[in-house]
Amino acid sequence: MKRVVITGLGAITPIGIGKTNYWNSLLQGKSGIGYINRFDTENYEVKIGAEIKGFNPSDFIDKREAKRMDRFTQYAVAAAKLALEDGSVPLNNLDVEKAGVIIGSGIGGMETLEEEHSKLIEKGPRRVSPFFIPMMISNMASGQISMIFGFKGPTMAISTACASGTHAIGEAFKMIKEGKMDMMIAGGSEATITPISLAGFCSMKALSTRNDDPIKASRPFDRERDGFVMGEGAGVLILEELTHALNRGANIYGEIVGYGATSDAYHITQPEPNGNGAKDAMKLALEEGKIHYSKVDYINAHGTSTYYNDKLETLAIKNLFKDHAYNLNISSTKSMTGHLLGAAGGIEAIATILAIKEGVIPPTINYENPDPECDLNYTPNIAINKDITYALSNSLGFGGHNGSILFKKYLD
Repeated sequence: MKRVVITGLGAITPIGIGKTNYWNSLLQGKSGIGYINRFDTENYEVKIGAEIKGFNPSDFIDKREAKRMDRFTQYAVAAAKLALEDGSVPLNNLDVEKAGVIIGSGIGGMETLEEEHSKLIEKGPRRVSPFFIPMMISNMASGQISMIFGFKGPTMAISTACASGTHAIGEAFKMIKEGKMDMMIAGGSEATITPISLAGFCSMKALSTRNDDPIKASRPFDRERDGFVMGEGAGVLILEELTHALNRGANIYGEIVGYGATSDAYHITQPEPNGNGAKDAMKLALEEGKIHYSKVDYINAHGTSTYYNDKLETLAIKNLFKDHAYNLNISSTKSMTGHLLGAAGGIEAIATILAIKEGVIPPTINYENPDPECDLNYTPNIAINKDITYALSNSLGFGGHNGSILFKKYLD
């Protein structure tokens, strides 16, 4: 089996574009949540979200081509370009048959769907764009990346709700570990701050209604949490076989050594009551990495700021890690970015690997009211310095999808 390392990072997030801006904002405890500006929310119960600021597609994509992409594809292509540049990937000297793309998205081109449906209702079927289908379908993020950069290996999409980005990275890891690929571009992208998406999540009562104080709305593990805040963006990583990376002199951020994926087989939205699905995903990742649970230093939690997720993810950690659960540092960076749905695993994998590389754990901001059911160390409010050898990144999605990736400090 091959060793898999991470050699490039690309982030389009509500708290910064590019890995450096994103990382610095995390360490500063900066919130990207505010009032939604993209459309009128007057009739909505929820008026807040974590929108991308300052994104210009033409900075990354030909203007004509960008017009033929939904925003979630634009974000994915931009994040991929940033990751390839960060990794100094030699596109003109690469075996493209051994390089592939897997990008997860929970929903895909929702904005395009809404706009074209409005045309259908208001103006008739002949006014629907011929680009409607290719813009909407969720595989087009990976498809566009493969076409723009010339990768001819496996190119696919994963859609497992909020676990999509993590599953994409995990499946890409397996392809390289098994010797099938030299390099994979993997992560997640989402752009669902749209009228119908917001209305749907409002109807589910899944979102925070803390409209009077947006910055404080996402408060994972806090007793006063009242729902998640929808975010958007993309996180893309370059995964590479170790020898391939060393031969080209790549900068290595860290290593992936384990991946676990499970299903709750329980409920369309609620986690399994004992947290067994999440626990088993983490357990599988540790087993693949041949790591005892006591060696884990940090967990980037799914931590959505919803009652059941935070309670049951905490329970899953305690059930797996036993007394060591209280020695762990845990944080939910969703407290700052909001919940990027299918893209969450991508940007949170970046946060986790940078925490290992830099020896700093980003905080869970807005942690003010301890919850007896959530009694672990969530790294409240302030980043801390800590030497990290092993860290997990968790993602748990509607439909009972669970994913966990085990990252390791790279040592020669």
